[in-house]
Amino acid sequence: MSRIIKFAKAGEPDVLEFIEAQVPAPGPREVRIRVKAIGINRADSMWRNDKYVEPVKFPAGLGYEAAGVVEAVGKDVTDFFVGDAVSTIPAFSLNQYSTYGEVILAPVHAVVKHPQSLSFVEAASVWMMFLTAYGALIFDAQANSGDFVIIPAASSSVGLAAIQIANHAGATPIALTRTSDKKKRLHEAGAAHVVATQEQDMVAEVMRITNGHGARVAFDPVGGPDFPKLISALADQGIAYIYGALSEGDTPIPVLEMIPKMPTVKGYSIRLVVGDAARRKVAVEYVIRGLASGALKPVIDRTFRFDDIAEAHRYMESSEQFGKIVVTL
Repeated sequence: MSRIIKFAKAGEPDVLEFIEAQVPAPGPREVRIRVKAIGINRADSMWRNDKYVEPVKFPAGLGYEAAGVVEAVGKDVTDFFVGDAVSTIPAFSLNQYSTYGEVILAPVHAVVKHPQSLSFVEAASVWMMFLTAYGALIFDAQANSGDFVIIPAASSSVGLAAIQIANHAGATPIALTRTSDKKKRLHEAGAAHVVATQEQDMVAEVMRITNGHGARVAFDPVGGPDFPKLISALADQGIAYIYGALSEGDTPIPVLEMIPKMPTVKGYSIRLVVGDAARRKVAVEYVIRGLASGALKPVIDRTFRFDDIAEAHRYMESSEQFGKIVVTL
């Protein structure tokens, strides 16, 4: 038997329930994992509220990321064996698989042998953040030396990953944060420039930093009423990626400003790279190499016990964290 977490209706963290369940033997191309740590993501909160990119089928599990030890493998699984230390990448529907449990099933294509240098806590933290940033900044935008990259919500786990990946590519990250409270930590995390958007004119600061040219890329998980400012801060024919909706307000499009500037605005999902086998392989190898070289490093804000999963969600939704929240078992 295993304790797993389910929810029967959308709502606040209190809807999360511990259920005693018998996790079945893995089916073809499945792996059963004894979980040691679980990575917590904003996607989990959106899923719990039934405000995600696909509708929830109740009762539902949740969670994309976990690290642990292989307990059993199904038919046609040849790359993993009982006892292997593994972690999961976000490459499945939450209506089919989930990672909030003591023992879980995962599709083999979403299971990786993480670098041995990583603890289980670190291994549960890296895949959503680094693969999300890689897909937009490296695979799609092909950011490189000379590029400026605007990173809103920079103290989030994906924001910090984007800072590291931009630096790794030779680009210059411009981190956005609401107040000056996190400025020092963002500089220490690798941000070349930090703009406190509630205290400074973001567009003017980006133009000053870029000598009036603007940034080639903006990587935005927020959207909302301030989105036109990102368009104003872009270079001619720059790219703005929207990969989240942290703002609950509408996201206006400044048409008259966009016509002469000719920017590209893209809705973006990690599925761009993890939804294709060849792209997924290249992306995972990129992250593993970056972790091995030290160019990419896990940033853990805080850990919670599995019993305190609702409190972990409340803390995430406070937006006070700097980096990843991980639950340990």
